[in-house]
Amino acid sequence: MSGFQPNRSLLNPRFEGYKLSPIAQEQAVAHYGLQYKPSQTNVSGRSHVTFQEVQSRISHNHLALCKQDESAAYIDGELRVVSIKLSEATLEPGIRLLYELPKPISSPDVDSPQPEYPSAGFLDSTSLFVSDGYGSLYALSIPSTGLAEIVGTFELAIPAVFGSSRGVVPFRIHHVAQTSPDAAVIILSSKHYPKDVQPVSNGTSSNRRAQHKSPEFDIWAARFTLPITPVADQTRSIDILWHRRGDDVPIYTFYDSARQSFMLVGASYRTIDIAPVPSYTPTADEVAPIPRANENLDDATPTNAPQKPPPYSWTQTSDSVTVAIPLPSSTPTDAIKVAFSLRTLTVFVRDTKPGGEGETPPPRYDMKPLWDHIQSATSMWTFDRAAERKYGVLTLHLDKAHEGTRWPQVFAVAGATAPALGASSMADDDEEVPETLDPSELYAIREALEKYTAALQSGEDASGLGLGRGVPSLAKEEMDEELDVNVGRTACVTCVGLDGGADSTSHGDEAPLQVLSTPFPGTDADRPSLVVKTGLDGLVYELGAPEEKPGWKHTATYSALAFVLASKRDTRSTYHVSSQAVFAFESGSRDLGGNVYVYRGAPAKEKWAKQAVLKVGGGSAGPLLGIGLVKVGPNAEPVIICLCEGELVLLRNVL
Repeated sequence: MSGFQPNRSLLNPRFEGYKLSPIAQEQAVAHYGLQYKPSQTNVSGRSHVTFQEVQSRISHNHLALCKQDESAAYIDGELRVVSIKLSEATLEPGIRLLYELPKPISSPDVDSPQPEYPSAGFLDSTSLFVSDGYGSLYALSIPSTGLAEIVGTFELAIPAVFGSSRGVVPFRIHHVAQTSPDAAVIILSSKHYPKDVQPVSNGTSSNRRAQHKSPEFDIWAARFTLPITPVADQTRSIDILWHRRGDDVPIYTFYDSARQSFMLVGASYRTIDIAPVPSYTPTADEVAPIPRANENLDDATPTNAPQKPPPYSWTQTSDSVTVAIPLPSSTPTDAIKVAFSLRTLTVFVRDTKPGGEGETPPPRYDMKPLWDHIQSATSMWTFDRAAERKYGVLTLHLDKAHEGTRWPQVFAVAGATAPALGASSMADDDEEVPETLDPSELYAIREALEKYTAALQSGEDASGLGLGRGVPSLAKEEMDEELDVNVGRTACVTCVGLDGGADSTSHGDEAPLQVLSTPFPGTDADRPSLVVKTGLDGLVYELGAPEEKPGWKHTATYSALAFVLASKRDTRSTYHVSSQAVFAFESGSRDLGGNVYVYRGAPAKEKWAKQAVLKVGGGSAGPLLGIGLVKVGPNAEPVIICLCEGELVLLRNVL
C-alpha cells in the first residue's frame, strides 16, 4: 500500500495568487422555477443533534446522478420522487414526477429515532433506489414514460433497538454499485443508538448523559439479488452483506470494480461483526506462573520484575506541551506518521520488527482527542535515534492554542487506542500519565529541536523537502492560524473488500488527511480522486489504474487552495473536476451567500491562476441543497445542476 506522497516537481513555491477572470452571469447561469420543491427541514425540535450530524446534513447532496443517461433525481418536501433530464438540443430541463412515497405515520408520544434526509441512488437508467429517511427503502422501476413502479419495499431492522425486540432505523443512501450481473450493493449510513439510550431528548437523566457522549455511525453494505422479484404488500428486511462503525458519516464513497472493493472516505471504520470478548483481569491470587521446560518454580528465588514504563513522558510550559515517546533506534523515519489537528493527535509507527523477542509494540494514537486545543501549523515532531542506545526518542512539540492554560494531562481520555484490526496485539494503555518528564531528557529533546526552531526563525525550509524559504508571498502577513487549521474535513480512507474483509490490495491510507475537495458528483465513474491539504496548497491525488500498483498518485496541484478556501465561512460543498477546476459552493442560507467560487488549475511554473465568482443560491432561489455534473449532447457539453429550495439553477460554459 502506498500513501499520499507529494511529487516535488508538481509543487509551486513561487505561486503568487489568483486573478479574477470574470464569467458573464447572464451567459453562464440559468434559473428555472420548481413545481416540486425539496426541503432541508426534518429535524424534530425535541431531538438532540450532534455536531457530526449537523455537519453531515449541511453537506448532504439531495441530488442523485445517473451516469447511464445523464439524468438526475431528488425527493421533494412531500416525499415525491422527481426526475430531471436536460434536452440535448436546448439544454432546457425536463421535470417529471416518478413516484409519491407513502408518508410515515409517527406519534409524538412515542420515542423514535431522528429521521434522516430522503436520499436516492441510481443502479441504471431504469432502476432507482429511494430512502424515505424513516427506515424504508423502495426499489423503483422507471419506464420511458409515466409513473415508476415499486418492485420492492425493504427496511433496515436492527434487533433490540430502543428496548424493543426489533426496531427500524433511519438511514441514508451513499452509493449504489452493481457488483455482478445478478447482484447490487448499496452503501448506507445510520446513527448508532446504544440499546440503553433513548433516541430523543425527553428530559430524562439518561438522555442528558447520552448527549455528552461522542456519537457513532453505522455503515451498512446492503445486498440485492437482481432482478428484484416483486412481492405484493410485503416489506422485506434488507440483506446486510457487511457492517462497520465509525465516528462520522462518510463524505465520499466509491466502488472499485477492478479490485472489487469499496472505498470509504470519512472516519476510521472498524468491523463489528463479531462482538468483542469481555476483558477480564485476574486477581493476584489467581495468577500462577507457567513453568518452562526443565524449570523448577518451587526452587526459584522470587525477584522483583521491573514495572512497565508509561507509554510516553511529557512536560509543559505556559505556551507548549512536549511529549516524548520511546521508539527503537532502528525505526526508519518513513515508518513514522504524525498528524496534528486543532483538537486531535495522530501517531502511527509501523512496526519494522514485528514479533521480536523483548520488543514492545509501538504506541498508536488514532485521532486521539487532546485535553485542549493546539496550533497545528506550528506544532512539530522530531526523532532522535540516539544511535549508541537501543531506544531513541520521538518528540512531539505541541503549541497551546490558549497560552497560560495548564493541562492536567495530555489527552482528554489519556492513553493509546487499541491496535488496528490485524495489527500486532498490545496492551491497552488508556491511562493517565502524570507530568514526569526528566529534566535531563528534556534538555536532550530541546537540543534536538534547536535546529528546527532556528530554521523557522530564519525562514529556511524546515520540512526537508527543499521548498525554499518562508511562505508564498500570497500568504505573507495574512496567515490566520485559526482559519487555516479548520479548512477542509479530517478524514481517513478505509478500503473494504466485497465480502466485508480488509482489501488485500488496499489503496487506502490509515493516517488521517485534511480533505479539501471530492470529485464532482457524476464524474467519478472510473477513477476517484481527492484534493488533500498540504501546507497552503491542495494536492490532487488520483487512484492508480487497475494494472498499476495499488496506491494514490499526485497528479496536479492547486497552489494556495487551502489558503483561499479558509476565508470562505459559508462553504457548503467543495468539488473538483480533475485538475481543471475546484468549485466551492456557499449554502446560500445567508442574505449575502449563495455564490460559487471557481479556482482554475495552472501549470506548476505559473505564478498566477484564474478564479471566477457566480451567484447561484440565496434570494428567491433559496438555500443550495443538491449539486451534480452531467454531460449533454453529442459533444458531451458539461452542465452543472444546482438544486435549490425554490429553483433549479444550471451552470453552463464554466468548464
